[in-house]
Amino acid sequence: MSKEERVALVTGGTGGVGRAVCHGLAHQGFRVAFTYHSNSEKAAGLESDLAGLGTSSLSGHPDFTDPEQADAFVHEVVAAYGRIDTVVHASGPYVDQRFVSTFDSDQFRRHVEQELTAFFELVRTTLPPLRSTSGSLTAVTTMALRRFPARDALSSVPKGGIEALVKAIALEEGRYGVRANSVGPGVLADGMGIGLAATGDVPPQMRANVERQIPLRRLGRGAEVAAVVCFLASDAASYVTGQTIDVDGGYGI
Repeated sequence: MSKEERVALVTGGTGGVGRAVCHGLAHQGFRVAFTYHSNSEKAAGLESDLAGLGTSSLSGHPDFTDPEQADAFVHEVVAAYGRIDTVVHASGPYVDQRFVSTFDSDQFRRHVEQELTAFFELVRTTLPPLRSTSGSLTAVTTMALRRFPARDALSSVPKGGIEALVKAIALEEGRYGVRANSVGPGVLADGMGIGLAATGDVPPQMRANVERQIPLRRLGRGAEVAAVVCFLASDAASYVTGQTIDVDGGYGI
């Protein structure tokens, strides 16, 4: 099999990290299927970018909390390309920064469904094609599971479940050659970091305080997270599984 025949499925492809992942995998020779939430203009722009890089792409906006929609999109990808070699989960909702004592049951349940349940449905429906290619799965999670910041529970608690599920996949599916890993971004200057600044959830004073605590003395970029994700999807990481790599400038030290 030539590298040009490989196929990647990326959820959240139009996000800050997801877009850079799609570009990076295209540079590796993958054909790319990606999902997006609602912005069809961004999706069309990404498809144009990928065409300019000489790769074929396919996009859709399924709700992965719905098993039927999850199955339908994955079946569409396999019907179009015949295989799936790597899956990258880079999607997730905007998360308000709130203390546990201030959010309600519906809010918590919604985030668990949109993150952990959606990831399970992605895993459930992509494991059969990944087994047939001895493929890889990478989940973008958070470094907050190693160094917890206050008001981050709506984001980090569901992602803790995702990381546990990744380890289960690595242990149970390794006999089929399937690898599974997580990448935990730190505080980013772009992507969701822009939204956190715009809403005031991370005001300038808090951002400056975080930067002082990071050994590299700056916030990260989505492209730096994507570089590690793309490494884990590559042949160079063929003996790496069950691992979590934080891309946080040393913040978790």
